[in-house]
Amino acid sequence: MSLCDAVASAKQLGLRVVVVSSAAIAAGIRPLGLDGRPTDIPTLQAAAAVGQGRLLARYGEVLKARGHVVAQVLLTQHDFVHRRQYLNARNTIERLLALDVIPIVNENDTVATDEIRFGDNDRLAALVANLIHAKMLVLLTDAAGVHAADPRTDPSSPVLDEVERITPELERAAGGRGSNLATGGMASKLAAAWVATFSGVGALVASASEDRVIERVAAGEKIGTYFHPRPQRASARRLWIAFAQPPVGTVIVDEGARRALAEQKRSLLPVGVTGVKGTFDAGATVDVATGDGAVFARGSSRFSSAELQAAKGVTSGEFKGREVIHRDHLLILDASDPAN
Repeated sequence: MSLCDAVASAKQLGLRVVVVSSAAIAAGIRPLGLDGRPTDIPTLQAAAAVGQGRLLARYGEVLKARGHVVAQVLLTQHDFVHRRQYLNARNTIERLLALDVIPIVNENDTVATDEIRFGDNDRLAALVANLIHAKMLVLLTDAAGVHAADPRTDPSSPVLDEVERITPELERAAGGRGSNLATGGMASKLAAAWVATFSGVGALVASASEDRVIERVAAGEKIGTYFHPRPQRASARRLWIAFAQPPVGTVIVDEGARRALAEQKRSLLPVGVTGVKGTFDAGATVDVATGDGAVFARGSSRFSSAELQAAKGVTSGEFKGREVIHRDHLLILDASDPAN
């Protein structure tokens, strides 16, 4: 396996390597006699239960032949949302690395529900990079890197060597998801790079078919598309809120509220809210956008969507002084913002 060769080579260079690998569900499809990827959650979980052991056994076999020991680490979103589980996961991976073991990380698809339907291992890899304070996140794909425009509609679009800031135009250029067995795609890689850079981790999107890609990256060679990390790392709490789970709604605010949040580092109050999109409970992760739909922040709402509909624009009564999103539970997504 070329990936295992690359991992072994990186280890020889003295690097600590964590592999985030999907394919547990795909590995379980054939043994179960299925024609393709299941669509219902119980069968997806069954395929993952069969495939995960086969996947780890294969990694163990190939890397053992190269003198290395592997360990299975299965994670879910709860391991990033709850602080005790977050610290336990970090301590486990750090200890494995200290023992010179290669952690093979995957989502725990045998018990996951929304993770299977909506999650992807690119996002998981970015969260793991944040978890262990990695220096580099390498996302391998079937493309040479991230193109300046969607190559499906503009085949002549060049691959970007470096990205200082992920823009809405770049997100649109990334397009949709990949194959019917995968849950990723270039859009997923871009979202993962976004998470990593907010974590203070550099991210690289490169082709898995490149010869000795990991070795060459470790040696400093320019391959694929490199995303520069933010100069100041966002706090773990804000990263959990912003990226550990997808937003379930959007809070629309006026210009005064946008300035208060983005420039004055204040909390969001009901008076600045002009609209609510989606249905959500108190404590849910929501995007914060201006009237033209531009998302500039993400946070944990102290109001349900129904409460917020009643409270928007109100300056008195039961809503007076109540914070919709506390500053400590808010992450400004504008990469030009130096302090979150």
